[in-house]
Amino acid sequence: MLALRPRAIAIPRARTSSRIVLAARIRYYSVVANAPIPNRTKVWSSADEAVKDVKSGDIILSGGFGLCGIPETLISAMTRRPEVKNLTAVSNNAGAGDHGLVKLIKSGQLDKVMISYLGGNKYLESAYLNGEVGIELVPQGTLVARLHAHASGEPALYTPTGANTAVETGGIPIRYNPGGMKAGVLIPGNKKEARVFNGRRFILEPAIAGDVAFVHAWKADEVGNLVFRYTANNYNGVMARNAKLTIVEAEEIVPVGSLSPNAIHVPGVYVDRIVKATEPKSIEVTKLAPSKDEQAKVATPGESSDKANKDWRHRIAKRAAREIGDGFYVNLGVGIPTLIPEHLDPSVKVWLESENGILGMGPYPTPDQVDADIINAGKETTTLLPGASCFDSAESFNMIRGGHMDVTCLGAMQVSQAGDIANFMIPGKLVKGIGGAMDLVSNPDKTKVIVTMQHVAKDGAPKVVKECSLPLTGARAVSLIVTDMAVFQVDRAAGTLLLTDIAEGVSLDELRAKTAADFEVSSHVATF
Repeated sequence: MLALRPRAIAIPRARTSSRIVLAARIRYYSVVANAPIPNRTKVWSSADEAVKDVKSGDIILSGGFGLCGIPETLISAMTRRPEVKNLTAVSNNAGAGDHGLVKLIKSGQLDKVMISYLGGNKYLESAYLNGEVGIELVPQGTLVARLHAHASGEPALYTPTGANTAVETGGIPIRYNPGGMKAGVLIPGNKKEARVFNGRRFILEPAIAGDVAFVHAWKADEVGNLVFRYTANNYNGVMARNAKLTIVEAEEIVPVGSLSPNAIHVPGVYVDRIVKATEPKSIEVTKLAPSKDEQAKVATPGESSDKANKDWRHRIAKRAAREIGDGFYVNLGVGIPTLIPEHLDPSVKVWLESENGILGMGPYPTPDQVDADIINAGKETTTLLPGASCFDSAESFNMIRGGHMDVTCLGAMQVSQAGDIANFMIPGKLVKGIGGAMDLVSNPDKTKVIVTMQHVAKDGAPKVVKECSLPLTGARAVSLIVTDMAVFQVDRAAGTLLLTDIAEGVSLDELRAKTAADFEVSSHVATF
């Protein structure tokens, strides 16, 4: 907190080298002392009391990303009201293990979830595929934008995210009949209206209105002003602004006037009830650097080559790293893309963006640096570099959709010769969710999209194809494909591939046999 405090100010004496030191009291912000404020407090005695007005059929907005910033105290309180059923929950994901919204799924209180990503939530995935619960999959940036729209009094928004995909056509079922996929679809996906603006296709997404918001804050004062900590901001702020009834669990509840007005993330006008957060924080994936020396180490060209020679994943990452320049703003997806920083030229320094709210992401932490409020998009522990900033999910996806990233690298199940990408689900078999991928590939004219993947699937099927057979993540989005066998430049307008690099030991005949797309061969094909 900034407050009135004595400060020594040195003032040069005219025409001499000596200095006068004065003691001064500096007012860092203008707050009237001892002025009357409303007597009504928003602090409630318990979470059980605070959630007593949640009723069956309500739409609950639940903040958090992974397990970071989830309102675990309020969710636990809801499980003690088993008579409240047929709830719809809106969140980035539905928790993991026994934490988060999965508690309300297991208690039979949730009928439907609107989420971006399931991840490793096998319980929810199984329940969806068996027709036991409805899931409306929404791109991560679209989800937060739809929430923000209602909070701003807007009925809908146009977005490029999801255009020309199953999100536009309503091709992802919300719920199967009891018995699962073989029994047919009970509730189909929602088809979206589309329009073209300045040559780009956009779809109309309706605003999401919440009845109740469950929000986790770091600090709250007694009139409802909120402060979040690092990446625990995520969806919490926009959800607090959206719902008819906003209930906040805060790690610290402080007196009015204790928080600097400059530090407030959510003004108190949006908040109705505040309780003390009592559940411990959890970390979904703890990833560590072996030591501070290893953490700060920059790989030499020799070490980079050694890794690439021993591991196909590093071979792909090493080649992809050549596409990234000094000072670039870069978003790296999970899997192979996370290896790319190990292969950047020592002279190249980049700003890594994590879509859950970091610009300037650092390496994995040492054990003493682990912080449950600093995680990356893979729900792993991470660190922040000097100059880093943290922000909410709305800000994050504004910079992504707006094309402010120079490069995004992500994996894929299939890529077509026109640059179509499929990387989020296999219908009826695998449901991981959309996550932020559709947003990341939504502005390919401004952000270069690079796919890093194995050339063939586990069953030997080609992953570079003429047309994708799996649901699309984005159409004509990919500019470069880097596999363990080859590198293709994609002409998105013409729908053609150009082979520019081939892996050592791979012949052109073998490459053609394992590629289900047409491609031209550059006059000079490099090896990697």
